[in-house]
Amino acid sequence: MNTIFRLLLVFLLSMTLLWPNQSAAQAKQPLSAREQALALDAILAERFATIAPALMRREGIDMWLLISRENNEDPVLKTMLPSDWFKARRRTMLVLFDRGIDEQGVDRGVEALAVARYNVGEVFKSAWDPEQQPDQWQRLIDLIVERQPQRIGVNQSAGFAAADGLIASEKETLLAYLPAPYQQRVVSAEKLAVGWLETRTAAEIAHYQDAVGWAQQVIAEGFSDAVIELGVTTTTDLEWWMLERIYEMKLGAWFPPTVTLQRQGDGNPRLSNAVVQAGDLLHVDIGVTYMRLNTDTQQHAYVLRTGESAPPASLLQALAAGNQLQDTLTAEFVTARSGNEILLTALAKAKQQGLRPSIYSHPIGYHGHAVGPTIGMWDAQRAIPVTGEYPLYPNTAHSIELNNTFYSDDWGQDVVIMLEESSWFDGQQVHYLHGRQQQFYLIRE
Repeated sequence: MNTIFRLLLVFLLSMTLLWPNQSAAQAKQPLSAREQALALDAILAERFATIAPALMRREGIDMWLLISRENNEDPVLKTMLPSDWFKARRRTMLVLFDRGIDEQGVDRGVEALAVARYNVGEVFKSAWDPEQQPDQWQRLIDLIVERQPQRIGVNQSAGFAAADGLIASEKETLLAYLPAPYQQRVVSAEKLAVGWLETRTAAEIAHYQDAVGWAQQVIAEGFSDAVIELGVTTTTDLEWWMLERIYEMKLGAWFPPTVTLQRQGDGNPRLSNAVVQAGDLLHVDIGVTYMRLNTDTQQHAYVLRTGESAPPASLLQALAAGNQLQDTLTAEFVTARSGNEILLTALAKAKQQGLRPSIYSHPIGYHGHAVGPTIGMWDAQRAIPVTGEYPLYPNTAHSIELNNTFYSDDWGQDVVIMLEESSWFDGQQVHYLHGRQQQFYLIRE
């Protein structure tokens, strides 16, 4: 990564560590729909100019075909559509062709064509006139033969759902039309598709910081005296309040907020639809969507009892141990290391530190549970086939999701600290996109 680029991003990220006090968060508002559209299209143009050629060359694919029909869109193709295309139209065919570097050393970049009646945004130029060639498939074949690609990538993958967007009937038709020599050149674009989905630009990171800040703002507002009436408000009430608040802020939600609690004398770490009482330890899992990017956050609040000015010491120790587990995990983020290597090394070191860890972190971005290296699963604290074997790349976003079980002397029982924070890996270290929770939200009786 360019050093100046990295320093700029680190500076921007460091500034947002002040945001948990909420004053800055409340002053900033999401872009209007029109502003978001302009920003999205600018980001797309940058991605096709920089990310697409780099990834196609990394994977040795000189032509990438993305073919979808309306209402059954390839997940990758959807991220390539301009802001005013919410879906594919009829059958949408996108062609990316790497023109390479000429004899003078000039990078000719990637040619972006649409086998469509009209341009697909500003990037994909129409390359089909139905009046001259009524057969859309034949026009695609003509473009392929004209360019003579050596490896034609299609989105087909057994391991990554989001990279498996070419449906069977479309592939059958493609192969039926393709001349025999080109049929042998069709390969899976699995790693190319994953790379496209997981790689973030500086502009996206800036919007991502905002999105995470607003998610934290919803949590802070919901976990407050202004919203919670002890003995009346239930965790279900809080879930609906937070969802409504997300919509009021003109954000999206990729899953409904989940609020649970832990209570002294009850061993269930996730009591649901429970009335909030003094002494409870609340937990929320929330994910908002903004600028096509998804966040994922889990944090805690403590309800002070009469006479308390702070949570019990052992609960504070439990949160600190959760932060320690986060540090242990993120220290293992090393470029090219697989998700399984990161998981197993972090688990071993955490246990050596006396922690009782469970790690289930995942990539995040255009999808909440996105593609990239899986780092454990809540029900599988072991090496994960395929997705866990995928390597860690720079400029990728990850949800640092985990929990640690801690014995509370004050409660006389175990408590489970469940934390999740959206982060960005610059190739050398992990940066939380908008800080992380290191103290409980406090609710007064």
